[in-house]
Amino acid sequence: MQSAPTQPTSDTLPHSTRSQELMALEDQYGAHNYHPLPVVLSRGEGVHLWDVEGKHYYDFLSAYSAVNQGHCHPRIIGALTAQAQQLTLTSRAFFNDQLGLAEKQLCELFNYDKALLMNSGAEAVETALKLARKWGYQEKGIAPNQARIIVAEHNFHGRTTGIISFSTDPDSTGGFGPYNPGYQVVPYDDLEALEEAVKDPHVCGFLVEPIQGEAGVMVPSEGYLARAAAICKAHKVLFIADEIQTGLGRTGELLAVCYEGVHADILILGKALSGGVLPVSAVLARNEIMLTIQPGQHGSTFGGNPLASVVLRAALDVLVDEKLTANARVLGEVFRERMRRVQQQRPEVVELVRGKGLLNAVVIKPHPDGRTAWDVCVTLMERGVLAKPTHGDIIRFAPPLVITEEQIHEVCDVIEQVIREF
Repeated sequence: MQSAPTQPTSDTLPHSTRSQELMALEDQYGAHNYHPLPVVLSRGEGVHLWDVEGKHYYDFLSAYSAVNQGHCHPRIIGALTAQAQQLTLTSRAFFNDQLGLAEKQLCELFNYDKALLMNSGAEAVETALKLARKWGYQEKGIAPNQARIIVAEHNFHGRTTGIISFSTDPDSTGGFGPYNPGYQVVPYDDLEALEEAVKDPHVCGFLVEPIQGEAGVMVPSEGYLARAAAICKAHKVLFIADEIQTGLGRTGELLAVCYEGVHADILILGKALSGGVLPVSAVLARNEIMLTIQPGQHGSTFGGNPLASVVLRAALDVLVDEKLTANARVLGEVFRERMRRVQQQRPEVVELVRGKGLLNAVVIKPHPDGRTAWDVCVTLMERGVLAKPTHGDIIRFAPPLVITEEQIHEVCDVIEQVIREF
């Protein structure tokens, strides 16, 4: 069994008291817009996390796939600290000596003409929506203010007021209207519905997650993405891939659309683009699309700052040099095989196992006594594995891509034991 790095010593406060105090502070002074597991983390390294009492955990959420390169990767932290002492922010009122290098690396790695850097994933989605609309008016000839964008049911692209206008999740939409017009929702993984929708000449884009992460790691039918891209091309509609969670090696390919040989018209990246060190996102497109936006029409004070640019380059270097994509592909198969064995042993508990690479979900059947996937996650936490349920019955398992096969088996042993006892 591979041992974890040396744990830090706990503080002078008695065991659990410090955690309780810190959770109480958040409860008293912070907004109640999250429902976290009751653990207070203070240190991370690779696939490992420690709480404030010094207890060790395996991270099987990776900050919703933002930490693909592992916690505090030395190459990324080294790049961060060196640049932080040199120059952090100039705004885009001036050129800086790092942005062009980052844009070049992005465009060459993903084969696009232009990149536009923002900060959060939601900002990148909003940027892609604006690009699609501007292209629709200038290049497709859509009448002013008539552009429509098609989205998939059960999507998750962020929580801005614009994005929730096409969400089908009542938690995201309830009490936040009125909603912006210009969107049409079609069922996910339904080519007939998509083909019917794109017949509308006002449609400029189809925004889709190659695998729906927040919905519970919903993997579409084989061929769906390739056929959807072909349908869009045939009707002069932009295929927009939101790879914020599925990209950068997570699913066992550099991008999830690569499984079907798709090159999106607009590509959206975020999360692991910085290795989880700071907010960095990007939108990539060919010149015809990107150059529809002119100076003054879109921007961000922090977007494309030199610190983020340096961190982005280091994060991409780690992803490529350490072959993390291939590791995700191989170990994802190992994980799903272990979980399918658990499903065979306890079909009354585990309903379904699905995923690609190291983005996986285990669907838990509700227990007769009322226990749910949340209770499974709490027990896993108590035994040193951190994962989080979504939609009540689904546990998403997504460790950093630097994980080893030995560590995968160690965690699978814990999951198997917890499921067996559930």
